[in-house]
Amino acid sequence: MDAQKLRLRFAGLTTAHLTDACLRARIPVRCAPPALQAVIPGSRVAGRVLPARHVGSVDVFLEAFEHAGPGDILVVDNGGRTDEACVGDLVALEARTAGVEGIVIWGLHRDTADIRAIGLPVFSTGSTSTGPQRLDERGAPESAVVGDWTVSSADLVFGDDDGVVFVPSSEAADVLDLAEAIRDTERRQAELIRSGTSLRAQVRFDSYLAGRRENPSLTFREHLRAVGGAIEE
Repeated sequence: MDAQKLRLRFAGLTTAHLTDACLRARIPVRCAPPALQAVIPGSRVAGRVLPARHVGSVDVFLEAFEHAGPGDILVVDNGGRTDEACVGDLVALEARTAGVEGIVIWGLHRDTADIRAIGLPVFSTGSTSTGPQRLDERGAPESAVVGDWTVSSADLVFGDDDGVVFVPSSEAADVLDLAEAIRDTERRQAELIRSGTSLRAQVRFDSYLAGRRENPSLTFREHLRAVGGAIEE
């Protein structure tokens, strides 16, 4: 799936739809820690992971940009550090010049006002004024760690106001199909609620309660799958 088609499909979805779709597809739900949020509220990203492991010098980003494809998202592993910022306005500007569509940082940024003026979507765990005061040994550039997850160019990254989620490229088409089906179901449910049909009636909650009395191991998710409700996945 090319970068433009990916962005267009995600434009009608949210990361919540994608995580529910991953759950339904029985693949790991790989969410970044909730502290990782957009610098500009309302920002969205969708693209291939362009990984970079920060070691104290900006050259790791410049090298990553040498290998960037159209629509890639720079994913920066700075170990979630809170003592330094690793991305500022110049990196954001250079990312845009390289065709990168956004930056996701497992760590801090700086130059907040300038980044907002540039307008490139940037997600980070926060900001601080100081840059790195170290220079560590370079590591493997093929992957980046974000929270509990190791991601690479074999993954896609999506971000919005609910946070950031990673999806294997090989599973993207199925996950997006499921996410769109979940979205459409939820929209129909919302319209019915507005028109006076409660969610309990829509999902036949009375039948679920009756079924649970007969079979205490029955889960609500099993019931929802049987009646075609979305809600939890």
